[in-house]
Amino acid sequence: MQGMKRYQNLWLMIMIAVLTVVTAACGNGSPSAGSAEKRTVKIGYLPITHALPLYVEDDLEQQGFEKFTLELVKFGSWPDLIDALNAGRIDGASMLVTLAMKANEQGSPVKAVALGHRDGNVLVVSKDIHETKDLKGKNFAIPHKFSTHHILLYEMLKKDGLNYEDVNVVELPPAEMPAALSEGRISGYVVAEPFGAIAVTMDKGKVLYQSEEIWLDSVDCALVLRSEFIEQEREIAQAFVQEYVKAGELAEAKDDYIKEVSAKYMNVEDNVLELSLEWISYDNLRLNEEAYNKLAEYMIEMGLSENPPAYEDFVDNSLIDKAK
Repeated sequence: MQGMKRYQNLWLMIMIAVLTVVTAACGNGSPSAGSAEKRTVKIGYLPITHALPLYVEDDLEQQGFEKFTLELVKFGSWPDLIDALNAGRIDGASMLVTLAMKANEQGSPVKAVALGHRDGNVLVVSKDIHETKDLKGKNFAIPHKFSTHHILLYEMLKKDGLNYEDVNVVELPPAEMPAALSEGRISGYVVAEPFGAIAVTMDKGKVLYQSEEIWLDSVDCALVLRSEFIEQEREIAQAFVQEYVKAGELAEAKDDYIKEVSAKYMNVEDNVLELSLEWISYDNLRLNEEAYNKLAEYMIEMGLSENPPAYEDFVDNSLIDKAK
């Protein structure tokens, strides 16, 4: 009996030791108090000029942020990005605001905390198109059904007396659009930069309209974060947005430093980047209610959404307001 009791006591001591080691090693998945380890904030993006504040923030991270480290996660398509966001594999993303609104409407726990940029969308057409009416019966490309680019096309057609059905709207990956225009497969497109600037600098296309000529203060890309990240790790979320705002202010300079940073994320010629940056603004990245409600109205009018999320349910300006 004594041998059995000693064996049981020894086994209990071993189990306690193992549990202690495992608990110390694993913790609860986040840095413990006093630990030098910092929270890694994972943000998804596509390699477009409209996400430039993220690139600048990532570059600034090399100097070290006090409360977090930043990890940018590159995606090749919007569907892949939104899948990762919905699954919680990333904490947030720079993405099409209309796509984020639709995801939120369908139950995805995301909120817009800032804009990615202002303006900077161009409606590019082939050299033989001289006015909007010349697009009748032609193919015109957009990057995604749920995009401000789609709305800009819709509004341009309406503005110039054409019906939406007068053109054949096709969805294409942004990187394919300049080649498709050059080869005559499409007669025009509207998309995030730098893809509009590529066709123009190659002299394969021309700008028919700037976005502000169609819809002043249009909303395109936004920085969104998962709601649970904002709610459960607010201090880190605030620190992340604080640095994002600083990065946007630096991006607006569009100087040699900004061009060097851009080159790390986008493989484009210098003249393409130069033109692309001319069209875009990165100051005042707060998403205001009037612009958002206008976007929601367009989504309903176009049949893209029956019940887009209300401004107060989708937009959280509390972080950016404290970052000023």
